[in-house]
Amino acid sequence: MNKLIMAGLFFSGLCSAQLSSKEEVQKPVEDLFLGMKNADSKLVSTVFTDTAIIQTVAKDGSVKTESVKDFIASISKAEKNELDEKITVGSINIDGNLASIFTPYQFYLKDKFTHCGANSFQLVKQNNTWKIQYLIDTRRKENCEN
Repeated sequence: MNKLIMAGLFFSGLCSAQLSSKEEVQKPVEDLFLGMKNADSKLVSTVFTDTAIIQTVAKDGSVKTESVKDFIASISKAEKNELDEKITVGSINIDGNLASIFTPYQFYLKDKFTHCGANSFQLVKQNNTWKIQYLIDTRRKENCEN
């Protein structure tokens, strides 16, 4: 077989594997927002590790930590389609069992725009499954394209 064809097949296989890995890494993030939108706290609880951390950076630069358990409980109190966080995946980086995803977002409560910002996710692969270990976000009401 021609060396050029073999090289093409090799590199196309690598590209395909990398796309698949990015899709796998992105799945828990997509499931998080699907669970929020559907008020499905069981789905939301599956996307986090047992030691996950959720934080928000305030306008003054201080950092507030929220309990993952409390976050999931708040989802269970919502009604279907009440919470809608629309994200855009800005970047996905993977190194072995560690991945990061950056997602600018716009948040809607009962179809009304409330705020925007960005999420930064750190994910780890445990037992062949990607899970969210760390989520930190920003929140603002200005400079939002909605």
